[in-house]
Amino acid sequence: MHVLWLVSMTLPQAALACGLSHASDVSGGWLTGQLTALRGRADLQLTVACVNGQCKEALCGEHGGVTYRILPGGGDFSRLLQAVHPDLVHIWGTEYAAAAAMDQAARALGLPVLVGIQGVMEDCAAHLCDGVPEAYLHSTPLDRALDRLIPGALLDKLQSSFDALARSEAALLGTARHVTGRTGFDRRAVERLAPLARYYPCNETLRPLFYEGPLWQPRDFGRGPVVLLSQGNYPLKNLHTVLQAMPAILQRWPDARLRIAGWPPLDKGPLLRPLIVRLFPYQRYCRRLAEALGVAGHIRYTGPLDAAAMRQAYLDADLFLLPSSSENSPNSLGEAMLLGLPCVASRAGGIPDMLTDGTEGRLYGQALDADGLARTVTAVLSAPDSGAALGQAARRRALHTHDPAANADALCGIYQTILQEDAR
Repeated sequence: MHVLWLVSMTLPQAALACGLSHASDVSGGWLTGQLTALRGRADLQLTVACVNGQCKEALCGEHGGVTYRILPGGGDFSRLLQAVHPDLVHIWGTEYAAAAAMDQAARALGLPVLVGIQGVMEDCAAHLCDGVPEAYLHSTPLDRALDRLIPGALLDKLQSSFDALARSEAALLGTARHVTGRTGFDRRAVERLAPLARYYPCNETLRPLFYEGPLWQPRDFGRGPVVLLSQGNYPLKNLHTVLQAMPAILQRWPDARLRIAGWPPLDKGPLLRPLIVRLFPYQRYCRRLAEALGVAGHIRYTGPLDAAAMRQAYLDADLFLLPSSSENSPNSLGEAMLLGLPCVASRAGGIPDMLTDGTEGRLYGQALDADGLARTVTAVLSAPDSGAALGQAARRRALHTHDPAANADALCGIYQTILQEDAR
């Protein structure tokens, strides 16, 4: 069977095949992981189409038995499908414009379409700015005029973008016939948003590097445990609640450190600093909050990390923290679990389907509950084994959930089921 994937980013394998400078593996790890697991299967021919708005012309290449196409801004999907002749189209993600265009083109040609739900944009949009004070949520006419000159991260603009993405997702799912997901959370969303669809469960395979090499080991951190956060540049990831929890953690461990993977708040020097501060209200809020709470000196941003650097960041931490207000099946949590790192997470979305509270990690109640977050972090770090038993149980769970061979078999089984139904 010949399956065409549509993805919203340029995968490293696609960049290599098409002669581009190597694409980053900072994101999209579930795609590269699944590709690696599927490679070489005799029952599957894969063509992967990557949408890249920065490319000025369509590119094509082959690597590892997979054909890759890089499409500028989407391209002409009808022409692509007629040239490729796939048996089935698998659209990864629901909210980007190219997904709807590909769905329409495939339907017009009578091709079956499988839609893979990633996050649930309806829920992301609903919780995007939870806990951020009202004063930071609304921009002025001057802010919007400046933003047109130097694009920033105005929260009302971001909210409008998320709302639009949620509408796009709802429109695509509203007519979908086949949807794949992983959690009870996304299954309920599909039941609501895709009433015509059959739901196919299939877990994700993560980046290959996280299945090999040394595992996390507890250390004597004394007064200075390291808590790792996978990102904190927009409010859905809930850095602000972590900052509110830090004083209680520091009361127990005065040298505790919070490491945040990703870019630090933008700074273009003293002349542009007032403008940057104005155009990035969430970063402004978090900086002011950290200063007011006296925790600013305990925070460090790592810069963006590739797979190897992110793996090392997990190994160098004493606890992984995922406090998001909305998630489905976060790859960062799966990667931390694969390495055996003790994890604390909110109960948002599909997180409870990945990790059992009390045996494979710890979940705290509401994402915005800073006191609950601090108590849960403290309970794990103060355990006699520093959470090592939780981490070992988490690894066993993750090896099952993210088993490459099992997930590749499950996905190919889904393809075969859809094609058999379509043939009837």
